[in-house]
Amino acid sequence: MAGLSPQITNLIIMLGMMQVSKKIPFDDPQVLTMVRGAYIASNVIIALIYFYVQMQVNKKNDKTTLKYVEPAPVGSSEEGKLVTTTVQAYDSAQLKTAFRGQLMGMAMMSFMHLYLKYTNPLLMQSIIPLKSALENNLVKIHVYGQPASGDLKRPFKAAAGFMGAMQGGGAQSDKKAVEAAERAGRGGIKDE
Repeated sequence: MAGLSPQITNLIIMLGMMQVSKKIPFDDPQVLTMVRGAYIASNVIIALIYFYVQMQVNKKNDKTTLKYVEPAPVGSSEEGKLVTTTVQAYDSAQLKTAFRGQLMGMAMMSFMHLYLKYTNPLLMQSIIPLKSALENNLVKIHVYGQPASGDLKRPFKAAAGFMGAMQGGGAQSDKKAVEAAERAGRGGIKDE
């Protein structure tokens, strides 16, 4: 599966887990407790991964200046804004966004499981978010030690697919876009 995109492997995992979940007796309280435990353990592992990445970001303390043009909101007639930040601040912001996404997924799953009494998604949500956390660009850089070049060059490219298109594409960091934003005076955002 090394050559497949993350979206395709997620689809394969979901289809496989749907078939497996049909065979699991969720009516048995012991089985349900085990699946809940797996879900909680998965989220604890993800939180530990993100905590470790944050420690590595703070330890490296990379104050290299990073300039990019943030895309304008979808449906807006405005142009993108110039953002000047540091690698450390950018990584921290990206990590905060990833962690917030994880918390949102946990809140939705809690609602679905506790209020609506769905049990099958617990199994899938024990695997897919963990896989996504391990495929996160910051994890690749700070845990696996991959160089921040190519697809891992900051600012990270927007996710492909529907959500990436809805966000108006990724941030532009090429010299031409940055200089155009500086000349147009669309700056003003500086993260330290």
